[in-house]
Formats: sequence, structure tokens, C-alpha cells
Amino acid sequence: MSLKQFLQFKLSQKLSPQQIQLMKLIQLPTQAFEQRLKQELEENPALDTGKESEASDDNIDDFDNSTDDYDDNETIDADDINIDEYLSDDEIPEYRTQANNYSVDDEDKSVPYAAGTSFTQHLINQLNTFRLSEQDREIAYFLVGSVDESGYIRRSLSDITDDLAFTQNVFTTEEEIEKVLQIVHQLDPAGVGARNLQECLSIQLHRKEQHPDVELATAIIDKGFEQFTKKHYKKLMQKFSINEEQLKDAIEEVERLNPKPGGSYAGNNKIVEHIVPDFAIKIVEGELELTLNGRNAPELHVSREYNNMLKGYKDTKQKSKAQKDAVMFIKQKLDAAKWFIEAVRQRQQTLFVTMSSIMHYQKEYFLSGDERKLRPMILKDIADEIEMDVSTISRVANSKYVDTPYGTKLIKEFFSESMTNDQGEEVSTREIKKILETVIEEENKKKPLTDEALSKILKEKGYPIARRTVAKYREQLDIPVARLRKEL
Repeated sequence: MSLKQFLQFKLSQKLSPQQIQLMKLIQLPTQAFEQRLKQELEENPALDTGKESEASDDNIDDFDNSTDDYDDNETIDADDINIDEYLSDDEIPEYRTQANNYSVDDEDKSVPYAAGTSFTQHLINQLNTFRLSEQDREIAYFLVGSVDESGYIRRSLSDITDDLAFTQNVFTTEEEIEKVLQIVHQLDPAGVGARNLQECLSIQLHRKEQHPDVELATAIIDKGFEQFTKKHYKKLMQKFSINEEQLKDAIEEVERLNPKPGGSYAGNNKIVEHIVPDFAIKIVEGELELTLNGRNAPELHVSREYNNMLKGYKDTKQKSKAQKDAVMFIKQKLDAAKWFIEAVRQRQQTLFVTMSSIMHYQKEYFLSGDERKLRPMILKDIADEIEMDVSTISRVANSKYVDTPYGTKLIKEFFSESMTNDQGEEVSTREIKKILETVIEEENKKKPLTDEALSKILKEKGYPIARRTVAKYREQLDIPVARLRKEL
């Protein structure tokens, strides 16, 4: 292959800007798509939302894809621009689309905002009940302002000392800050202002009513925290000269504590992100039914105002240079609107076809909810079936959610590689992970199963898996090693 041929081949493989934009649209989940749609509507006045007449929709379908070269010296003939293909037959006056469409009985769509005190203000209000010097109060306010949403102060005292000097003009020492921090530790919720989990739990235990179990729990957290986190229970029993029952009671006291005291405050204005499913699958009379979230299918059309502008240009006998420039601008915006409308339609079709193929491929799972019935499925399986590129399937699977009778699921969770069982059949790695999860759930927590033991059990069940593979699957399932699963 000559260099010239190679370059031509490379150029032919290049995606057009429109194709790249379409890929980006496909990748967007519902909420992000709505934001992208809003942005396009703001940037392109030729694009509009809402219902239009059938005639208008036909015109959009019949848009002329050609682009006209424009020369300052050329006379533009209205027929060359093919204006009729852009025009809408919908002549409803604009005032009819506003207030007259609503009645006094219509539901008020305004979103209420919850009023309340912020977490920081809640702490400051408590600080104001303490008698402090002016400098200590400034330090205390700064410390409270450094508390994160979990209730911790993650920054070192040396950093805080420097920041106080540079930003607040307060010159102090780490010792002075430590002294003020002890006052912050008296605020509610208990444990707020701690610098790490150990200090957070210790503060809460010291504030509890003291009895033998709490005293032992405090000693374990203050003097045996490392052994406690690693569940070295025998070492703890030896260290504190206690029996298993005493240790169990002390650990129960620790388990009642709040590791994130900031999260317990209702007014911390923490934003909770809600997942909006892009699809829904229902079982209707024993058959699967797929729907695309309606928010992914907006009604788009060309702006009536822009149509009228072109009509006015077409009807004008004498066409000035300014009018010619304006009509080229309008045509550019109409072309962009036409393409965006088509891209949104292609996005809807791609999403629906892809999810429909996945649904039918995993029909047994969607009918039963049993993860053991998930078939091995890779991106190429779906790409081949619907004759699309693997990258397109990946964009749909990695960013979209589907509402099923068994909960809202990320689509990529339905994909898994295959392995061969002892019967020579191909099974999904998801099926093996589910069995592994079940075995661990049912194990004796006083003697949790090691990865080697889990590997032997899976082999007995017909899945010949090495110990290192069991460890990999266990980590993917966020299940800790045997020692950390141990309970008294």
C-alpha cells in the first residue's frame, strides 16, 4: 500500500463532527441528556420544544442536507435556499401558547425549598454558649469551618496554624489549637471534630454513661485499636485479660457508635444524587415489556419565528446585502437544528434497540430475577446481533440504568465473561460470583472460609476455579478476607 493510499484510507476512517456528537449524545444518561438539550435550546434559537403540527414534522424530515456556497458578489435566489423545506404550516399565534393554556386549577409546578440551619451554623450556635477569649473564639470558628460533611477535621494542626496566620491574621501555636479543639469535641453530635475514626469513637465512648462494657470498649479503642480493626480477638483477650463474652459485649458497645457524626445531622444540606432509570422493564402477562424513559424523547421542532423570517425573505422583491447575510445565518441555525433533531431521534433508536437486544439475550434472568440465570454476554455479542459498533454498545452499557422488577440496575452489570464448568458447559462469571456470595453468607462467622476453602467448595459444586481467581471475584464483590469477616 502506497503512502498516498494509506493516507486516503486513514481519512476515510475519520468520524465526522456530527458522528462524534451523536456518540457523545448516546453516552449521556437521562439527566445529563436533559442538560445537553437545554444547552442546545439556549444556543440555537432555531430549535424549539413542544408539539407541532404533522405538517411541521414532515418538513423536518424533508430538510435539504445541501449547503450553499456564498459569495458577496453573488445574487442569492430564494429558490436556491430551498426555503419551503424549512417552513412550518403551524400558524398558531405565539400568545396562544402561553398563559391561555393554563387554568387556575392547574397544578403548581414550583419546587419547595427546605429551610433549615446548616451543619456549620448548628455547631457555631453551640460554640456561642461557651465563654472564650476573642482569639480562642476565632480559632474555634475556624476549626468548625474545617469540619467536613462526615463530621471530621481531616487537616493537620500545622496546616491549620499556617492558614490562621495567612488568612485570618491570627498567630497561634499547635498547642493552643489543640486546647480549643477539645472544646469543639464537646459539641453535638458526639464525635464531631475528630481527626480520625479512632478519635471519633473514643470521644463518643467517653461521653457515654460509664459501666464495665463501656469502660472496656474505651480501653480497646484507646489502647488496642489496631488489633480491633484487624479483628485479632485472641490478642485483645490476652492484652486486657478478658474472656470472649466480655469482649463481645464491649464490641457491641462500639458497634452502636456513629462513625460519621456529620451524616446524622439532618440540616447539613448534603446533596443526595438520585439515579434516574433510562429504561424500564416490566413483565406483562408473562412477557417482557421494555420502555424508554420519556425524558429521553423530547418533542423538538424548528422555531416558528425562524420560519417566519425565511418566509419574509422569500416574499421580498429587493434583497439587500444585510438580508442576504441574515438569511445565511438563519439557514446555518436551521441546519444545526435539523441535525440535532435527527441526532436525538437516532439516540432514542440506538438506546431502545440496544436495550431490547440485551433484554431478549438475558430473558431468563429478567423473567426470574435469579442472577444465576444470567448468560455469559460480552459487548461483541450485542454489537453483532444489532449490527452496531462495540464502542456504541459500551457507551449505552456503561452509563445507563434500567428499572426492573428486581430493582434499578446498571446495564453493564448484565455483561460478564464465560468459563467452562466440569460438565463442559459455558457459564457466566456472574453466576459463579453469586454462588460465591451465597457460600460466604452461609459460612460460620466464627470460622470464616479462607479463599483456599472457598475454591474447594466451588470445585465440589462443579466450578473448577483457582484460589487466586476466588480472591479476585471476592474483591470485586467487596467482600473482605476471612479474618475480617470473623465474628464472636
